[in-house]
Parts: sequence; C-alpha cells; structure tokens
Amino acid sequence: MSRWYRWLPAAAVPAVVAAAALTSQAGAADLPEKSPEDVLAMVADHSVEAFSGSFAQTSDLGLPALPGGAGGQGGEDLAQAVELATGDHTGRVYVGGGRTARLQVMDSFSERDLVVNGQDAWVYDSRDNSALHLTLPADGAAAPAPTATPEELAQRFVDAVGPTTDLSVAQDVTVAGRDAYELVLTPRTDQTLVGSVAIAVDGETGFPLRVTVDARGQADPALEVAYTSFTLGEPDAARFEFTPPAGASVEEKALPDQPAAGLRWMPGVGGSATPRGPEPTVDGEGWDAVVVLPAGTADVAADPLLAQMTQAVEGGRLLSTDLFNALVTNDGRVLVGSVPVERLQAVAGS
Repeated sequence: MSRWYRWLPAAAVPAVVAAAALTSQAGAADLPEKSPEDVLAMVADHSVEAFSGSFAQTSDLGLPALPGGAGGQGGEDLAQAVELATGDHTGRVYVGGGRTARLQVMDSFSERDLVVNGQDAWVYDSRDNSALHLTLPADGAAAPAPTATPEELAQRFVDAVGPTTDLSVAQDVTVAGRDAYELVLTPRTDQTLVGSVAIAVDGETGFPLRVTVDARGQADPALEVAYTSFTLGEPDAARFEFTPPAGASVEEKALPDQPAAGLRWMPGVGGSATPRGPEPTVDGEGWDAVVVLPAGTADVAADPLLAQMTQAVEGGRLLSTDLFNALVTNDGRVLVGSVPVERLQAVAGS
C-alpha cells in the first residue's frame, strides 16, 4: 500500500499517535511457528487495502511537559510537535479502496481530522475551528494508510532492516482481538539509543497491529502505537465525506501535479508553502544514522521555547530524549538521530 502524501501539513497527520489501554495479551495466541524471515515477509507482502480501526499511542521520551501558554511567536509549530510527542493520544482510521481515507485524532477537548476523498483533501482542527481544503492532482496515487499508525511506523523500521539488525520472534500475542506474531528487531550496535523494536504482525493478513519501541536502558517503552480495534473491509462511504462546521475559517489550496522543487508545506492547518533551501543530508546508515539540516535551519535566539527546551553543550544546544537527540549548532544546523550526543557532535565537526 502506498504512503500518505508527504506534502500534507505535519499537523494534519499528528501521529507519532497513541496508547495505554491496549487490548494485548502476551502468550494468549497460538499460531503456527514461523521464522523471523517468514514474519518479515508477511509484513512486506500483506495486501490489506480497506479497513477501519481505533488506535492509541503512549509516549515516554523523557521530554519535559510544556509550560502553560507555550508557543508564542515562532514557537507554535514546535509546541504542537512536542505536545504530540509527549502526550497520550487516541484516534480512529478508515481506509477504503482508491483515494479514500480518514484519520481522526482525539485529544481531551478537541479533535483533528484528515479526510481524503478523490481529489479533495480536508484538514480540520476543532480547537480553532479552522480547515484547509486541498485539491489534489487528478493522477495522484491511491490514498494509503495514514502516517504513524502502526502500519506506517512498522514499515519505516522494516525498510531499515539490514545487516545491522538481529531478527527474532517472541511469544505470540493478541492485539485488538487478533492473534499476532511478535517480530523483534534488535540493533547490533551499541551506538544507538534504540534498545529494540517489537512489531505485532497479524497472523492472518500480515498487517502490523502494534509497534513498541524500547529505549536502551529503560524499563518502559519509549513509544507504543497500537490498534485497539481492527476490522477488515470497506468502511461506510459516508466516513469520507466532510463539510466544515458552521463558522469555520476555510483556506483553499490547489496542489500542482508535481510539487515544485524548493517548496515545503509547513506545519499547521492553513500553513503556506515557503522556500525549502538545501535538502537534508544523512551521515551513516542504519541505527546510528544522523540527519543533518543545513545552516540557518534553526535560530535558538529567536525562539524562546526552543531555548527553554534545550541545554547548552559544546558546539550548540541539545534537545535530549530517551529515544533521540537533536543538536542545534551555533550556525543554525540541526542534527538529529537515535544516537548519543557525542555522535552528533562528531558529525557536526567533520
């Protein structure tokens, strides 16, 4: 199944999304024995294209809670990203045939929606009753599963499997009422903050139902995203219809057949296209890879929230979590990886 359109605003797909109340029981299932390679092939070859379900996320990254009124000028996008990464979230997803999909993320007193139906895509945020309407290219790909559901997160890890990863199969589990294999990916290097990744793979279809990421040396998962209910088959077509509520502010955008080089869709409902500048580079590969964004990407002095969340280290300022580190250098470069800070500093100085 193809992936979500990468140019959609980040706030439209707020998922590194969801759960504490997971319907999962270790050892409750009894599936035919399979090798790790067999289970990995099931994930790669699954053909689920239409389904619906509820999902949940818990995140325990060691990030500080945001102070009241965080954000402010220049900090709104960062505040939203931190809130999504540090809080628990629940959601629902509906994926139909062709270009139809809907993602709903529920917070305590609000809801965020992404709806794709043919050439129409809607992004809605109930907190400020704002909507972005996108007209998609006529020849675009079919609508895929939303980013940061268990399937999307699992695919990112599966794509990275290589010689630097040990594969194993743990006890069978039951997730969302379905028997599943537990495929475990363990880095072979100690130069990463990731301890292991466990993917619960539906024993019937090969569809990923849960992803659990453990940070090295931590007892509790740093990130867990799982379906709490899962149903195969076409959802009701009405799920893919959307009309902005009364009084909503609506912004219209038409996307070109090929997004122009040098444009980036910025986070936030109604975010506009702005010059992108040089593409990021990647130093290394596998678990200790470091993504490097060019000079001028970040300005700590101009963003009080960024300054508050980082600490001074040699060469810049560091945002440190149990699962990843981000270094903002003095010249505005940003280096990110699931690696110790010393690795980021070495790349920055090379």
